[in-house]
Amino acid sequence: MAMDVTLRQLRAYVAVLECASFSEAAKAMHLSQAALSGLIKELEARVGVRLLDRTTRKVSASSVGETFAPMARRVLANLDEALDNLTNLKELRRGLVRVAAPETLSCTLLPELIAGYGAHHPGVDVRFDDVPIQEVVAGLQNGSTDIGFGPAGVVPDQSVEVHIICADPLWVALRSDDPLARGTSVGWKDLRERTLLNYMPNIAINILSQVPPRNHPKQLLPVNRVNTALSMLRVRQGAVICPSMAEPLVRGFGLTFLPLLQPAVKWKIAMFVRHSASLSPAVESFRDFTLAFSQSGAAGGIRRERRKRM
Repeated sequence: MAMDVTLRQLRAYVAVLECASFSEAAKAMHLSQAALSGLIKELEARVGVRLLDRTTRKVSASSVGETFAPMARRVLANLDEALDNLTNLKELRRGLVRVAAPETLSCTLLPELIAGYGAHHPGVDVRFDDVPIQEVVAGLQNGSTDIGFGPAGVVPDQSVEVHIICADPLWVALRSDDPLARGTSVGWKDLRERTLLNYMPNIAINILSQVPPRNHPKQLLPVNRVNTALSMLRVRQGAVICPSMAEPLVRGFGLTFLPLLQPAVKWKIAMFVRHSASLSPAVESFRDFTLAFSQSGAAGGIRRERRKRM
């Protein structure tokens, strides 16, 4: 049968043992001696046994009290530890954020975003998965991912908040021996006769819907990863469309990278956050940091800053 023992009673009991005096324990707890004595009497009445031996000279634990004392201390220590952990989570000295994004963002935007957040909150563990966009969406829906990133046109469902964080111009990767690589930009109509090595899901809805049908590429060769598309482009003619922030990745394959114009189309990047009545402080702070990062223009300026360093 459970007893209505309070933490205040346990703290009073432990304080008396540590001070070996009712008066000193009362001072330590900022109570009157009568109030402290009342707490001890309530505790002994509720457990049904005497826990303290009192004499005119000292106070000590009874035989039962000696057995009970370490258990009482353990209860109070566990509570203090739990409260400390809660404070650490609230003040972002600890915490966990599970983030996922597809490959293109994993090697462009996300490293700088996560590094920037980590500099402000080094105690928060940001666990990152670079997975296809379908797995990003699945993780958000099943709860294994807190925050995801991907094309804005990929709308998971109503259980997920969508925040547009930047709109990056689309560029085109070409082999250096492609005649189009000699110019300073490429028009959509110039790509019509070239095979488009495409890794982007829903390209017809998200991108080609913004281009006149007469300028659509005649042939699309679908692949799953941007690295696969760029690797294939190294050994065959064609083109790969990427957001401009992917320039370091494209250059790493020894390819030419040029603005794609007529029309200029932007790739909208979104942050997806699981709807929750009580997001953890760490997840909330990462969401807010990302929004501030995007509003400062940092997200859209990654490619420009990297070009300065190249």
